[in-house]
Amino acid sequence: MSDGQRIDKWLWFARVTKTRTLAQKLAISGHVRVNRERNDSASRSVKAGDTLTIAMEAGVRILRVVSPGARRGPAAEARLLYEDLSPPLPLRQRRELPPIEREAGSGRPTKRDRRAMDTFRKGADDDFADGAD
Repeated sequence: MSDGQRIDKWLWFARVTKTRTLAQKLAISGHVRVNRERNDSASRSVKAGDTLTIAMEAGVRILRVVSPGARRGPAAEARLLYEDLSPPLPLRQRRELPPIEREAGSGRPTKRDRRAMDTFRKGADDDFADGAD
C-alpha cells in the first residue's frame, strides 16, 4: 500500500473534507472523478500522478495527487499532498468584497439624532391631535 491509498482517506488527509465520513460520502456520491473516470467507491486506490476532479458546493476543484500522506496533519502539510490545477474563481464567487466607502454622517443615526427625530415627530403628531382638519 506504499504506492496507493484509499480515496476517502486521501480526501480527508488532504483536508478536502472535514471528516472521514464526509470523505466517504463524497467518494460514493459520484462527485469525484479519478483520471476522468467516475468514482463510486470509497475504497478505490489513488496514487501519485492521479488527477481528481471534485464537484463541491463551492465549485469544481481539480487536484493532482503528489503523494499519499501518512497522517492528517496541519493545513500546510496537507497542501503538500496535492497540486491544485483548478482555474481561479471569478470575482463574484470570491469572498473578497470591495471596501465600503461612505461620506461622513451618511451612516446610521446616532442616539442623539434618533432622539431629535423622535421629538420632532412627536411634535408633528401633536399638531394633528389638536383637531386641525
